[in-house]
Amino acid sequence: MLVGFHGYGEDAETQLERLRAIPGSERWLCISIQALHRFYERRTNRVVASWMTRQDRENAIVDNLAYVSSCVEAAAAEWPATAAIVFAGFSQGVAMAYRAAANTSRLTAGVIAVGGDIPPELTSSSLGRIKAALIARGTLDEWYTHQKFADDERRLRDYSVNTRALEFNAGHVWSPELAAAASSFLGSFRA
Repeated sequence: MLVGFHGYGEDAETQLERLRAIPGSERWLCISIQALHRFYERRTNRVVASWMTRQDRENAIVDNLAYVSSCVEAAAAEWPATAAIVFAGFSQGVAMAYRAAANTSRLTAGVIAVGGDIPPELTSSSLGRIKAALIARGTLDEWYTHQKFADDERRLRDYSVNTRALEFNAGHVWSPELAAAASSFLGSFRA
């Protein structure tokens, strides 16, 4: 199962399109989860969402994790899937991908993290539940800086997470180069 988490001001369909653009993703049960905190995009009036703000952060984390767990279990009940799961996040959705991976009752095969960092509250034991991670950033990304990227890579390796790190020539985006790397990453989990 490949579970996606969109960025701030995006929707689940946007992340699902990213997942489907990964070569080989058709061999995975791809689902994308819409964040609970919805709002209207100012320019288009389209409904988009956010995973959380600083206000009541701890409560929002608990709510989000329960919601994500129920979405994953509902999908697994409806479609046959193995116990292994990869969580894929973009931007703000990266923190939710890590949180979900660290807190799921399923076997977490990995995390694909693009343009966002590991949330500070995750402990060594929770991060150690993640078997592998592909972390990526565009070299022109001003939000997910090279220093944060390097710190995340070091933190994952310190907790024995098999880590692949990718910097690509772009800004704060999910690039075609990233999709190719994600394909290779997902391919490493085939039986």
